[in-house]
Amino acid sequence: MPETAFWILRVIDWAAVPVGVFALVHALMQRPDAYSAADRMTKVAWVGITAAATVALLLFSFAGRGWIFWMAGLVAALVYLVDVRPKLIEVQRGPRW
Repeated sequence: MPETAFWILRVIDWAAVPVGVFALVHALMQRPDAYSAADRMTKVAWVGITAAATVALLLFSFAGRGWIFWMAGLVAALVYLVDVRPKLIEVQRGPRW
């Protein structure tokens, strides 16, 4: 593998880690009742999912043998950030006039 490709893959690997950490920290900071009000899984479930996603992003590599676990971790973190997080913010903010 050329050196340039190696470094591009490293950047992709390590750029995904803050995504998982952000999702985990956000999930931890939310009120438990907000998850049920947003009609999503419980706080415990989402904290577990985002924690497992962060661990997968840290332990596995996009270019390694465990790439499927890395990809699953990235998808789980992105689902939280794109689907769950906006609903939680909307529920906790209340109606906007």
